[in-house]
Amino acid sequence: MQIFSKRIIAQILCSPCRRVTVDKRFLRNSSTNKLLKGTFRIGLTGITVGALLGTGYSIHYYNKPRAHILNEEITIPTVKEIPDIKPTRVIKNYQDRSGLELTLYQYQTCPFCCKVRAFLDYYGISYNVIEVDPVLRQAIKWSPYRKVPILVAKVDDGFQPLNDSTMIISALASYLFDNNNKNLPEIVKCFPLISYVDDDGIKKNEIMNRYFLMLNNVKYQTAEEINSEERKWRKWADNVLVHTLSPNVYRTKDEALQAFNWFSEVGEWEANFPIWERYLMIYVGASAMWLIGKKLKKRHNLKDDVRQSLYDECNYWLRAVKSKGGQFMGGSRPNLADLAVYGVLSSIEGCLAFKDLLENTKIGGWYYNMKRNIAQHEGATMI
Repeated sequence: MQIFSKRIIAQILCSPCRRVTVDKRFLRNSSTNKLLKGTFRIGLTGITVGALLGTGYSIHYYNKPRAHILNEEITIPTVKEIPDIKPTRVIKNYQDRSGLELTLYQYQTCPFCCKVRAFLDYYGISYNVIEVDPVLRQAIKWSPYRKVPILVAKVDDGFQPLNDSTMIISALASYLFDNNNKNLPEIVKCFPLISYVDDDGIKKNEIMNRYFLMLNNVKYQTAEEINSEERKWRKWADNVLVHTLSPNVYRTKDEALQAFNWFSEVGEWEANFPIWERYLMIYVGASAMWLIGKKLKKRHNLKDDVRQSLYDECNYWLRAVKSKGGQFMGGSRPNLADLAVYGVLSSIEGCLAFKDLLENTKIGGWYYNMKRNIAQHEGATMI
């Protein structure tokens, strides 16, 4: 085998033609290998660059703030007419100088409805009340907004609905403090409803600017700058304090039933709804809310003793009020934060949880000062 190999090699080396043939094949194979290697390198480079670009795009896509992807922006339009429903109550203040004709669709003990009533009563504004059946909600079937409160104002070309308690208060305050510059429909346009998709791909709605007053009046602009904490505490009332209520009011089956009987009394359910509907709201409502209260306790990370969470938040508020050096967060007069916190707490005034709150904190002094100021329409002198 070794001799045969040497002979073949010798023949190849001694033959010029064969030497050339071998060289050409060698060169051709070498060029092909180089071409293949070059193509491979280009392909590999392309794949690598593509992977890097794809990874970078994926990181950018999944980490960008999707909540800022706006799908639509609308304002609450005026409507030509609304159903003619007899008011449950008529709140008339003969010193009302607002020029507003208002109807409030509400549940009497809803904390957000209580916030709106506290504002209207404090500023001495007249309004009609329509008590909405919380089961069937027939009175608000005309509205695409399916919650309460809904406040409807009579305007030149029909009626202007206002939705969401915080937006209602901000829009009305803007109108009352600055009514020489804008009419109510123009002010409503400053609070557009934004629809967006959150990180989980769920479509949600948010009312923009709802904690802000839309003012041109220099006097009130200055007051807003000085009392910048007002917005902070209005948000706290909506996002923290209100979530301590249900787990406390519906802490036990007996407390839930007691609360719903009080709701029936102050909401005048016996006069406003058929007896079967009243009993349905009381007994089914109490049972349902007792179960829901337990879930809300967990969702909002309340303490095992939910009363303690209620006491802690109210003491937190009282310390902040005390730091201002006056009777109220607004100093010598209540501001919008005072009215919001009072409204939230007034929704449970007839419940056992509120009785315990008075006995275990010093909230009563501030609360009853607020109640007196609201009953006497002390804010009417400011408009």
